[in-house]
Amino acid sequence: MSDIKQRDKQCLLFDWGDTLMRVFPDCDGPICTWPRVEALPHVEDTLIQLHEDWRMALATNAATSEEDEIWKALARVGLDRLLDKVYCYRTIGHKKPSREFFDYILHDLKLGRESVFLVGDDFEADVMGANRCGIRAVWLNEQSSETRVEEMYRTIHGLCDLPKALEELQAAS
Repeated sequence: MSDIKQRDKQCLLFDWGDTLMRVFPDCDGPICTWPRVEALPHVEDTLIQLHEDWRMALATNAATSEEDEIWKALARVGLDRLLDKVYCYRTIGHKKPSREFFDYILHDLKLGRESVFLVGDDFEADVMGANRCGIRAVWLNEQSSETRVEEMYRTIHGLCDLPKALEELQAAS
């Protein structure tokens, strides 16, 4: 019972493209229609590991996919069962890094900023956007060995490092 209560008190928001699922630049249109879809390495294992203690949601700027199409794409790689909610630009009407994007999500989740963490690959839109709104973040940097560590964010180079980064962020607050 305490696990359920803890899960209700906090939420992980994940960016979609190149955070949970690979973006293929030669494909266009809704990802659910792409001939090939792929989850990033360690995504499923990491989400399973965190699922008991965290509500998990997608927070995406995807402009070509409606919410139902995002769920279909997630289902193609088996991630739909691990996410509780999808927040997309087409529904919200605002994109990251805007305060309106994050405020919409916080209002819907009925959580304070201190209880929500964002994981994304775009340092400016995901990490800095979340931080400017008082939300701690984890930068998934698979493109280089650069590591940035501040009070409001951590850097990881693979999703398998996410649990440790979250522990560090929680301990720093």
